[in-house]
Amino acid sequence: MIRDLKVTPHTARLPRPWGPDVPVNHVLVVEITLDDGRTGTGFSWTPQIGARAVRALLEHDIRDAVIGLDPHPEVVWDRLWRHLREAGPGGITTVALAGVDLALWDLRCGELGLVDVLGRRRDSVPVYGSGVNLHYSLEELVAQAGRWKSAGCAGVKIKVGRPDLREDVERVAAVREVIGQDTLLMIDANQRWDLHRARRAVAALAPYGLHWLEEPLPADDVPAQVELRRSVDVPIAVGENVYTVYGFRDLLAAGACDVAQPNVVRVGGITPFLRIVELARTYDVPVYPHLLPDLSGQLALTLPLPCMAEDVEDASFAALGLLAEPYPVDVDGATLRVGEHRGLGLRWR
Repeated sequence: MIRDLKVTPHTARLPRPWGPDVPVNHVLVVEITLDDGRTGTGFSWTPQIGARAVRALLEHDIRDAVIGLDPHPEVVWDRLWRHLREAGPGGITTVALAGVDLALWDLRCGELGLVDVLGRRRDSVPVYGSGVNLHYSLEELVAQAGRWKSAGCAGVKIKVGRPDLREDVERVAAVREVIGQDTLLMIDANQRWDLHRARRAVAALAPYGLHWLEEPLPADDVPAQVELRRSVDVPIAVGENVYTVYGFRDLLAAGACDVAQPNVVRVGGITPFLRIVELARTYDVPVYPHLLPDLSGQLALTLPLPCMAEDVEDASFAALGLLAEPYPVDVDGATLRVGEHRGLGLRWR
């Protein structure tokens, strides 16, 4: 039975800020202790908003609700989700739930690693370089793309959505020139456009050979996503700001996306992540885990359809100095592999 839940907050300064308003990432390490003394460790994460609220939810409502429960991840997750619905079905609620769920999966693994518990389908996955770089100058952006190219990344992803579409065209063209035609190029608008602007942008940017367009519209505007996908040839990727299995069901059933991108923390942990994977599989839609390569890279090795791992430059937990060696995954630039460890393999400093 679960005896205790403890939360330890960390704030890590980003060596490459994600903008003037995002200089740090917040991580809440969640430790669950059982009656027999065994412990499991998970985490909740938010780059900007809500860390204090998530911590309060974990230390009060969630802690009170989990003590005395059998540590079965799926059973605990379903019970907590119903219990916490009054606070909202997603967002702060699911981000907090992730800390508990990940700790329980860490316990479930025993002496095995997560990849082998879930079922290893491949020994490595290709990596694409990713940057939160809309605020970069053109010179900084080109230099970043050059680093990814030199590292041998399978693809690169850059931000778009500058006030003037001509700026986006100039930046995408410059990155394509640096990386060449053999490297995949993805662009991410982070929900900045409406349907009209998205169509205009696709028309202007499609000639540069886009592998996908990510989050062009508000994440919860499913009808607009469907209409955009119907009217353009560039594949549409969505999901980092979808917080529930039901949200992914609605996107998939409506035919709103070509690629699903659940963030394992924002959806509430491994338990709902696996449900989303199986749901996407029934629509033949590949899942590309969003961010958090220290954990998402492990999950990518278990997915039924091929994918790539996203590695935001200098922003993994290992790169931020939050983890002690040996790290759970190894990224050599072009490829991600998992290390030898038990559980999630996250050794927090």
